[in-house]
Order: sequence, then C-alpha cells, then structure tokens
Amino acid sequence: MSRVAGHPVVASKTTFDALTVDSGEESEEDVVVVSSPEISSTQQELKPSKSAIKKAQKLARAEKRQQQKALAKVQRGHTIEIATKSSGRSPPVTPSNLSEDVPPVQLAEFSPKMPATTLPAADLLMNGTPVERAVALPPPDSVPPSSPSEDQSQPGLVPLAPLPTIDSEKLAPESGDKHEEGQADSLVEVSYSATQSQAVPSQDSEKAKKRQSFITRTLWTFIMIGGFIGLLLLGHAYMILLVMLCQALVYREVTALFSLRATKPESSDVEDVGGKDPWSKTLNWYFFAVTNYFLYGESIIYYFKHVVFADAQLLPFATNHRMISFVLYTIGFMGFVMSLKKGYLKQQFGLFCWVHMSLLLIVVSSHFIVNNILEGMIWFWVPASLVICNDVFAYVWGITLGRTPLIKLSPKKTVEGFVGAVWSTLIFGVIWGTYFMRFDYMICPVHDLGISAWSHTQCTPNPVFVWKDWAIWKPVAVFLSTLFGRSINTIPYAPYQFHLLLLAFFASLVAPFGGFFASGFKRAFNIKDFGHSIPGHGGMTDRMDCQFLMGVFTYVYYSSLVRQHHVTVGGVLQTIVSGLTLEQQLELIADLKRYLGTQGITVP
Repeated sequence: MSRVAGHPVVASKTTFDALTVDSGEESEEDVVVVSSPEISSTQQELKPSKSAIKKAQKLARAEKRQQQKALAKVQRGHTIEIATKSSGRSPPVTPSNLSEDVPPVQLAEFSPKMPATTLPAADLLMNGTPVERAVALPPPDSVPPSSPSEDQSQPGLVPLAPLPTIDSEKLAPESGDKHEEGQADSLVEVSYSATQSQAVPSQDSEKAKKRQSFITRTLWTFIMIGGFIGLLLLGHAYMILLVMLCQALVYREVTALFSLRATKPESSDVEDVGGKDPWSKTLNWYFFAVTNYFLYGESIIYYFKHVVFADAQLLPFATNHRMISFVLYTIGFMGFVMSLKKGYLKQQFGLFCWVHMSLLLIVVSSHFIVNNILEGMIWFWVPASLVICNDVFAYVWGITLGRTPLIKLSPKKTVEGFVGAVWSTLIFGVIWGTYFMRFDYMICPVHDLGISAWSHTQCTPNPVFVWKDWAIWKPVAVFLSTLFGRSINTIPYAPYQFHLLLLAFFASLVAPFGGFFASGFKRAFNIKDFGHSIPGHGGMTDRMDCQFLMGVFTYVYYSSLVRQHHVTVGGVLQTIVSGLTLEQQLELIADLKRYLGTQGITVP
C-alpha cells in the first residue's frame, strides 16, 4: 500500500476511477482530468489499487511544482500565456465562477496526524462543464465534525479546499483563440527569457567579484613585498617598528573577539555598566603597553649597554627597570579589581586570563623576533622568507598533486603539498641563505640603530659565516678530478648552511602547525578571518600565525647554538656602574690610566 508522509492513503473507488491522463503521457506539464459524476450515498467504500494511488501521488507532485512555478512567474511580472483549446464543450470556468453546489470528492478518512496534501488540479465535470480546481486534503484535526446522517451515507468525506486565488483575466483564454474538435487538454506556455536574462547578470557579477578579489589580493601582495624590502633596506629601526605595528594589530584582532556587551548577566543582581564593556579596552591596552615596556626595555639595556649606562639621565631607568615594570603592572592589576561588576564576574576573570595568554603568545613572541633583528638582520630575514616559501610551495604542490587531506582543521591542506613543500623549502633555504650571508649589513649585530643598507658596515663575522674546506675522500677526489678534467680535492662550505637546513626543516614541519592552530581558533569562533587589516588577505593574524612560532624557535636556536659570548665594553661598563661604588670607580680609573701609561699611551 502506498504511503503519504508515513501514513496509508485510503480513498473511495469512485474517486480514483475518475482519474485519467490525457494522451497517455506523464510529465510535469500534463493537465490531469478528474471526472466527478454524481456520487450516490449508497455506494460501498472500496479500497483502491496501489497503481492508482501511486499515479495520483505522482501527478499531484508534478502539478504542485507546475503551480509553484507559475505563481512565481506571475509575482515577478513574467508573461504567462495560456492558450486553452477545447472542442464541443463550454469554455473552462474560472475559480471566481465556481458554483457552491459542487459535490465534494469522497475520500476515506486519513489516519491521525496526517499532514494536509494537495492533489493535482483537474477538470471536474459539473453539469457537462469542466472546472479547474485543486483537491486539498487537510489533516483530520482541521476537518469539522459531520452530522450523523452524513456519517452514515458518506463516511470519512473531506470537502475540497478552494484553489489559491489567481487573477481570472490571466487564466481566461484570449479572444483570438480558435477551438478545435477532439481536443480537451490545455497547453501552458511559459516564457523563460526573463529568467535567463537575470541568471546571466548574476553569473557575470559573481565572476566580476572574484576577479576584483583576485586583483586586490595580488595588488596588496606586491605592496607588502615591496614595503617589506624597503623597510629592510632602510635599517634595523624601521624593521623593529614594523614588528611592533604587526603585534599591535594582531593583539587588537584577537582581543576584539571577546566582549561583554552581548553577554547575558550571570544573575539578576547586576550592576549598571552604562552600556559599556565592563572589561575596559583601556585596561587591555594598558597591560599591552606595560608588557612592551618591560620586554623591549630589557632588549635595549642588553644590546645598548654602552649607550644606556654612559648616560646619566638614562642610568636610573636602566638600573631600576624591572622594579618600575613591576610597579606599573601592579597598578593595572588594582585597576582590574576595581572594575569588577556584579553579574559579570566569571566573564571578567575569563577575559583577564585571555588577555594575559594573548600577551604571552603575541608580545613575547614579537620580543624574540626583535632580538633576532638586533643579533643580525639575516636571523630575521631568512627565517621569515622560509615560512613564506613553504606556504607558497605547499599551495603549488597541493593544487598540482594534492589528493590526500592532511588535517581536518584545514581541509585544503594535502599530504602531497606538505611533503613537496618540505623538499622545496630545503633547497630554497640553502640557496637563499648562502646568498645573503655575503653581506656584512645582514650578518653584523646592531650597535647603531641609525645604519641602513647604504651605510658602511663592518664587523668580525660569526664563525658560522666563515667559509671552510671539506677534504674529499681520496678515491672520490680522483674520480671527480678525472670526470671534470681538473683537480678537485676539497669542497667549500659554510657552517651556516647546515644551520639553514635545520631552520628549513622547522619552517616546513613545525611552523605550519601555527597556522593549523589559528585555523582551529577561527573554527571555534565560527569566523573566516581574524579581521580586515590587509585588503584581500584578511587580518594581520592570518599572515603572522606561523611567523611567531618561527621567530621564537630562531631566537632559542641562535642563543643556544650559534651566539658567542665575549666580554664587551658595554658588559664591563654595566658591571662597573651597577657593581662598584663611586670611590671604587675612581680608583679603577686611576689604575687604568697608570696601566695605559706603562704601555706608552698618554691619557689626558
């Protein structure tokens, strides 16, 4: 037995015997004719066949789709041309001319909770006149109870619902139509030219939008590359300012995700916050400023001891830097406690923890990147280039050979792209780093923030940048000498090239997980980008997610395995100023003059 919405359908035999289809063809445009002769109250209710029920349901669905399309076209102002051709019959009666004496079609009562169902429109023969109507089957809850006499003669009858109102002038045949004998079906012709004309502009606008987005993204890519190279040539001070600007934008984008304005209070006992966020932005940026003061103050004191400890005005700040930083942080902590409001305590403490975590991940990482710049521009420029190179090659190999998904957090990442980017970054890293290690401007630590790429910079290079010769095994040397026709006994290399391999491995294997972390973070907040700081690229966080992790690793790697610890003038001066009293300092100066005099050096 056929089912409608999970319930069996039962109808009287006289109803389904009257269902016929013109021309024997079934399509969405066919018009179904339902003949409804006078129904006797003494007819016995019989169960219809399965094929009749399936056919009725199929035609009902087709007619419903046809009616929805026609109504949609009428509402949009499209032209609907209906040409009705009939033979030997009266013209069709519009819904407004229907008689109220039309007998209802006998249908057996539906099972409980049956949803309303609409059968296709048909020509109900009423006194020899075809009438277009729709058979609506409402749920049993909405059917009014019938009288006892009606229950005995016509059990379970459901009256017809009126057809949705449509302008009769649009449904009436045009005056110029000719009626032909032997044809009782209606031909509906709908013009789709308007729909097609609207679809084409829609597709064109979408293509134009994608093209504009691609142009914007490409333009800002070249702007960022050009600006980055320009600041690199201008000097270390400009690169430090760039890093501080990037960290400020990232901090703003991350902390902007948390706000109490749209948060519901925890209880009914809530203090009035005056329409402002109880966790004030002033406190957010206050902690940001204090953290920067402490971290960058430490860097300045360490790398510019010869300047800071030689200036009497800067000396108090240098010797008491950490105490000043702690006092400033304590003031912010007290301000936070004073800003607590009833009803928002849990959210405020959560935001307090989140701000400190943001400071750890963003500001501390940026501090290490600035230290890399001060140790030598090459320790910042090359690692950042390796991350960018890995990202580009992962995209290229992914769209070329990518088939296997890598991680669910980033569905577009593939195993093929990941592996291909590893090898490509290794080759690129060795070539790229070997080229830039030839310039003193790139490898010399900073002693003067006023220098640029056009300044004459000289220093004693770190031993990792000094070229060495590796002796080739004798049989291999003989083979190579015979093959190339000249003596080949050694291979030149620089220890920095081995460090480049390790940096490239980290940039390819570990740094991408910073991007995966950011992807998971965005999914947690159901956002596509962290912001719109860079047109076409999203927010600054979307571009710096891997750079932070790479910068921290580079600093730890350099300070542990590469940096050489020497006694410097700044270090000695710091020890003298902070560890000796004034009398001891004068005694040291007298002894130093006596020593220089014995060496033949006259000190004024």
